[in-house]
Amino acid sequence: MSPDFLVTHSGGFHADELLSSVILTRLFPQACLIRSRALEWITPAPDRIIYDVGGAYDPAAGIFDHHQRGAPLRDDGQPYSSFGLIWKHYGREYLAATGLPDLHVEALHAAFDTGFVLPIDLTDNGALSPSGPLAGLTLPVLLETLKPVFDEEEPEADDRAFHAALAIARSFIDAGIAQRAAKLRAEAIVYRAIEAAGQGRILELPRGMPFRPAIVKAGADHLLFVVHPREKDWCVTGIRRGDDGFELRADLPATWAGLTNGELEAVCGVEGASFCHNGRFIAAAKTRDAALAMAEMAVQEALSIEV
Repeated sequence: MSPDFLVTHSGGFHADELLSSVILTRLFPQACLIRSRALEWITPAPDRIIYDVGGAYDPAAGIFDHHQRGAPLRDDGQPYSSFGLIWKHYGREYLAATGLPDLHVEALHAAFDTGFVLPIDLTDNGALSPSGPLAGLTLPVLLETLKPVFDEEEPEADDRAFHAALAIARSFIDAGIAQRAAKLRAEAIVYRAIEAAGQGRILELPRGMPFRPAIVKAGADHLLFVVHPREKDWCVTGIRRGDDGFELRADLPATWAGLTNGELEAVCGVEGASFCHNGRFIAAAKTRDAALAMAEMAVQEALSIEV
């Protein structure tokens, strides 16, 4: 049965119940969102889902709080916030409602939980405290800056700000899910391209897309460069060795660095070569044949250096 009410606490808001509200209002658009601490609202009943308030976690009763003693923990012992609890129980249904193919739901549910939901949970519980100059630009902090200022006296200020922030929070969830869904689609394309490349050192893709995760998953350690079309030209791109840092499996030739058009053509001997970044991680060409020729030259130089 669909709930008639979605109940969370009144007053100042935090990222966890705000993001929980994004999930629940999408799944139950007919339900009325209630922000209250009144006992009659935060007591479980068949007509409501209660979250981030109420002092209990009982999915069967429709209550998802994490502030009480004995609050639920993940299998690895890390704490949930209300967002993590709502995502655990309603995230798969939410993903299905976005039109995500069934075969991707479980993988995306786990990836979004790890990369997006868990940091919110940890921050809300004080288990993670970002530091440094970017600490004030984390998503929880930015969402909370949308709360009314301390001397705002309008009675409805908190509720008005909450609903305004809800639309912004929704855009972050939608974008985060869309990006991860796109990576899953890209993964399938990259796998096919890896199979087509065989033991070759160059991976040709039909367009620009995230490629490194699939290359790593496939164990395609032999690949050195990726070639793909852009709007009006073609790219030759290096492959990073690790998730962090910018070290590549192979750099483009040092003699190409920073050159464009005629100068680059003269040095590499490839008609249509148009650009090489000074950092030697990306180059461009006017045609597919030119891009592949440049990539092959880069492979040969990289292999000669290894020897």
